Amino acid sequence: MPIPADRPHLKHWPARLPRELAVPETTLWFNLEVAAQRWPDKPAWSCLGHDWRWREVRRQAEALAGWLQAQGVGRGDRVALLMQNCPQFVVALYAVVRADAVVVPVNPMNRADEFGHYITDPDTKVVICAAELAEVVRQADARLPEAQRLRALLVTGWDDVLGPDRRIDPDLAVPPAMQALLQAEPPLPEGATRWADALAAGLAPGPHLARPDDLVLLPYTSGTTGLPKGCMHTHRTLMPNIVGGSLWSHVGAESVTLGVVPFFHITGMVYGVLAPAWSGATVVVMPRWDRVLAGRLIARHRVSHWTCIPTMIIDLLASPEAASLDLSSLRFLSGGGAAMPQAVAERLQRDFGLTFAEGYGLTETAAPSHANPPERAKLQCLGLPLFGTDARVVDPVTLAELPAGEVGEIVTCGPMLFTGYWKHPAATEAAFVELPGVPGRRFFRTGDLGRMDEEGYFFLTDRLKRMINASGFKVWPSEVELLLYRHPAVAEACVIGARDAYRGETVKAVIVRRAEARGQVGEADIIAWAHEHMAAYKAPRQVEFVETLPKSGTGKVMWRLLQDHQRARESEGGREHA
Repeated sequence: MPIPADRPHLKHWPARLPRELAVPETTLWFNLEVAAQRWPDKPAWSCLGHDWRWREVRRQAEALAGWLQAQGVGRGDRVALLMQNCPQFVVALYAVVRADAVVVPVNPMNRADEFGHYITDPDTKVVICAAELAEVVRQADARLPEAQRLRALLVTGWDDVLGPDRRIDPDLAVPPAMQALLQAEPPLPEGATRWADALAAGLAPGPHLARPDDLVLLPYTSGTTGLPKGCMHTHRTLMPNIVGGSLWSHVGAESVTLGVVPFFHITGMVYGVLAPAWSGATVVVMPRWDRVLAGRLIARHRVSHWTCIPTMIIDLLASPEAASLDLSSLRFLSGGGAAMPQAVAERLQRDFGLTFAEGYGLTETAAPSHANPPERAKLQCLGLPLFGTDARVVDPVTLAELPAGEVGEIVTCGPMLFTGYWKHPAATEAAFVELPGVPGRRFFRTGDLGRMDEEGYFFLTDRLKRMINASGFKVWPSEVELLLYRHPAVAEACVIGARDAYRGETVKAVIVRRAEARGQVGEADIIAWAHEHMAAYKAPRQVEFVETLPKSGTGKVMWRLLQDHQRARESEGGREHA
C-alpha cells in the first residue's frame, strides 16, 4: 500500500532514490546462489587475512544443509546459531536457509542459565556454535528434560578459518585477548560433530522449497515483562531492508564493508550477512571490537562502508593512533543504537570529511525503519522513514496523530515489519494498532517517545518501555531481575538505569538482601555472581542495598520512583562537580 503523498518527509526525499521499492519475490538463498554465479571467485567475507569466496560459501552452505537434513531438520524447524562474528556464522545461516529451516541467532554473551530459553522456547532442533561456547550449550541442554533436548550440536573452531596453523598477519596487531580466543582449543563435548566432519560427509540437500512468506529468521527481543520473545521474520519482511539498505547507501559489488556489529543482532545480520549476498559487496569481518585493529582493517582493505555503534567511533577517535588514521576510503558511515555526540560528529566532518548518518530501527522492523540521507543529515536525529514506510507520532492513549514538534509515541507501518511474536498472540495483538482516520493500515507501536519536525525528520526523546540502552545493547530490567532472584542472598530486586560516561547508560540493581545474607554478601559478590550467570552487558555494574523497595497499593514495585531518585542524585552530583 503506497504511503500518502502528503507525508512531510516526501518533500525532502533524496532525488536520487525512488519512494517505493520493487522487492523481488525470492528467498534469501536465491540471493546467495545468484552472487555465487555472478562473482564465484570474488572475496565475499574476509577474516584476519583469510578470504571466503562466493563459490566456497555456497559450497559449504549446501554441504551443511545436507548434514542438517540428515539430523532430521525439516522445513520450518528451528536451528540456533551461537558464535561471534566469523565466516562460519554466514555459512551456517545460509545452510539453515537452504534446508528450508529457521535461523535463531543468539547473543554469544549468553550464559548457560540464559541459553536454555533459546532451546525450549523455539523448540530448537540443532545448535551450531563456536568451540569456546560449546560448554555453554552442553550445560544448558543437560538441565532440560529429555524430550526438550537437542538432536545435534555442530561445533566450529578458529582453525576452520585460519587453518591448522592458525596463521594471523602480525601487522594487524591483533590484541592479546583476541589472540587467546583465536588460539584456544576447547574440548569437543561428547556427541558433538566437528564442522570439518560435517562438510566432509558431502551430504547433498533436497530441493529448496521455501517461499517468500515462509518464516526464516527468529531473532529474540526482550520486553517489559518476562523472558525474551522471538520476532517472526519471513523472506518477504527481510528483503525490503536488504534491497533498500543497499540502494540507500550506494553499496555495490565494488564496495567493502566492515562487519563489526554483531551478526546475531538484527543490524549486523542485515548489513553484514544478508545484504552482501544481494549487492555482492565484500565484508571484512571483525570477531569483536578493537579500535586499533579496526583502524588497520579500514586502511588495509580500503573499507568504503561502515555501519556501527557511535561508541565505536568515539573509541576509535580516542585511540593513540587517531592522528594517523587513514579513513580516506570511507564513503558512507552510519549507525544507531545510541545518539552520536555532536562534538564527535563535528570532528568526523572536520578532520575526515565524513558525515555520520544516524538511523533508527528495532528487531521488529528488521533493522532500520528510519535513516538520515547523508546528503542532508541532521545530528542526533533518527532520520526520515525509509522506502514505503509510513511513520507517525501519536498520542499514546488516544492514538490520534500529533502535529509536528509535539512529543508522542512513534508508530510505524511498512513492508519490513515482522509478522508477530513467536508463541505470543496476545503480545502481537497489543503491538499493532489502527490509527483513527487511517483505515486498513496496521501500525507497530515502538514504545519510543519522539517528535517529528516540520520537514518530517524524527527525533527520539524518551521511552515508554522500561529499557536500558548500554552502548547500543538493549537491557530489559525484568529479565535481569528474574536472573538476580536466583541468587540465594536476594530477597527482592529492582533494576534501573544509571548514567555512564562511556556507555551512556549502565545497569544498576537495587536489592533487598535476605536476613541471613546481611553483612555477609556485598556489592562485589552480587556483581561477580551476575557476570557468571548472565551476559556481561546485562550484569549490574552498580549495586545498592536497601531495607525495602517502594511498592504501590497493589504490591507492585515502583521502579519509576527508584529511577527518578537515581536521576535526581545524578543531577545533584553533576551540579556539585560543575
